[in-house]
Amino acid sequence: MKVAVGLYTWVKGVEVNPSLKKKILCLDVGEKSIGAAISDPSHTIAQGICSIRFPTSSLEEKIKCVKELVLSHEVGKIIIGMPLDLKGREGEQAKKIREFARIVEKATGLPVIFLDERFTTLVAEKLLKKGGLSIKKRKKLKDKVAATILLQDYLNQIKKEEDEKKERR
Repeated sequence: MKVAVGLYTWVKGVEVNPSLKKKILCLDVGEKSIGAAISDPSHTIAQGICSIRFPTSSLEEKIKCVKELVLSHEVGKIIIGMPLDLKGREGEQAKKIREFARIVEKATGLPVIFLDERFTTLVAEKLLKKGGLSIKKRKKLKDKVAATILLQDYLNQIKKEEDEKKERR
């Protein structure tokens, strides 16, 4: 039995906040590729969904792809990895990512959050290598795995902050 009351829906006595129904999409954006990961509706688990390679660096192709991902996965927020240098500064690639994010935000109407993506691709490559995948397979999967790592780190941080708030009450 499902009963809607105010902002909450009760399903057999379980309270469900509808704001959690929208998933979070995470993108690892490169010059000619995008890796994507999606959260579950409860914002607990990240799952890699695709690595897309583009024949050119066409911004229009990338935006179209992101819009399709947003529509097909019921997304409420987008996270984009920000490529910072080792000292945490933004370089030329970061400027391109900011411009891409501005266009994504306008095209989707969704908020975009930037996260430091330093070392996510390196960690993804190491995990895939440790898993025994060939160089060819690792190349295909690394962007998706990097996006998944970035998103899971974000979800873990949200959970930690929520837990700390509860403890203070």
